[in-house]
Amino acid sequence: MTAEDAIAYIENYTWSESKMGLERTVELLRKLGDPQKKCRFVHVTGSNGKGSTCAMTASVLAAAGYRTGMFTSPHVCDFNERIRINGVNIPNEALAAITEDVAKIADAMEDHPSQFELITAIAMEHFYREKCDIVVLEVGMGGELDSTNVIDAPVVAAFTNIGLEHTEYLGNTLAQIASTKAGIIKPGCSVVCYESEREAVDTIRRICEEKNVPFVIAGDEAELIGVSLEGQKFSYHGRCYEIRLCGQHQLRNAVVALEIIDILLRKGFEITEEQIREGLKQTVWPARFEVLRKDPPFILDGGHNPQCALALIQTLDQVLPDKKVRFLTGVLADKDYELIAERIAPYAKECICVKPDNPRALEADAYAEVFRKRGIPAIAAESVESGVDLVLEQAEDAPVVAFGSLYMAGRIRELVLEKDLIR
Repeated sequence: MTAEDAIAYIENYTWSESKMGLERTVELLRKLGDPQKKCRFVHVTGSNGKGSTCAMTASVLAAAGYRTGMFTSPHVCDFNERIRINGVNIPNEALAAITEDVAKIADAMEDHPSQFELITAIAMEHFYREKCDIVVLEVGMGGELDSTNVIDAPVVAAFTNIGLEHTEYLGNTLAQIASTKAGIIKPGCSVVCYESEREAVDTIRRICEEKNVPFVIAGDEAELIGVSLEGQKFSYHGRCYEIRLCGQHQLRNAVVALEIIDILLRKGFEITEEQIREGLKQTVWPARFEVLRKDPPFILDGGHNPQCALALIQTLDQVLPDKKVRFLTGVLADKDYELIAERIAPYAKECICVKPDNPRALEADAYAEVFRKRGIPAIAAESVESGVDLVLEQAEDAPVVAFGSLYMAGRIRELVLEKDLIR
């Protein structure tokens, strides 16, 4: 089996859809020898900010000399980036070999594992084989019934911002969604929670009390020192840090990462203050307000829901105040695209709408009409490629922000880099 064969197997349409429940993952991992029981974990859930928080936490741990695995989804450019050790993607040879082993077991199961369950098992086996000291593990969806929740008690269970999402699976209120996500809390772990809506935080606090688990809120004490397209500097508890990631929401994600590290320190991990600073400063996370060009600005952001749209415009207010933006945008039809459009419309000079490469994607014409009815000039491009060409033809008269589904972010990034636009 080659890496291409492995990815084709994982993405087989007959089992690609999500399936709630842990039974298949438990069975698959048990037959692999339960590799997840031989690793330590930081388990991260939330609606937004999971990936950035994972990336910052993993970068600090790697800077401290720990062999650090990281599992995130979806990928932006390369499938292999979902499974990393110290910032290095799983090699093609390892992906192929492990997938071949996993496939033999999965194909013999009466209820075949889903795509995400297969990837979870491959990741766990890779981290075990490579003798990771610790793994930073991002929840796919929810928490309680997500396939990553097959692990025993993590060292830390962390919660980033929680909003209304996947309501058909997770619940119709913030309390219900928070309760579902809190399924990752297990006796023996410690919990860090982003200071978000009170309804969500109170739910997580109550569950921690019921399970006698220590609970810490990552609050608003972070003080911004300076911000630009290069990143931002801030202080937290009297200590100064620097991150390349822009936006107030990234400060909060950084604070969650700092509180995770503080718990790890108290549990015996050896990490110096200099290593914390260096790990945060070196964190790179593609398609999260990523500046692909500075003059004129071309910014790529994979935000895909109303909460992300709010974070985006707050960041634009910081780094590009009083500037109208040309948006290149596309979304999935199951997102609240009306609210997304309502939030970004006041910042729009024009919108170029495209259809992301996903069966759930909203048609470009339909999305363009959402902006037109708000008085924003909007064009429906025939493809992501033609959309990139359109915005670049006029890039000199306004900053460009490519915003929307992560399912198109990788292709946009690739096209921009191909055109040598990084300066």
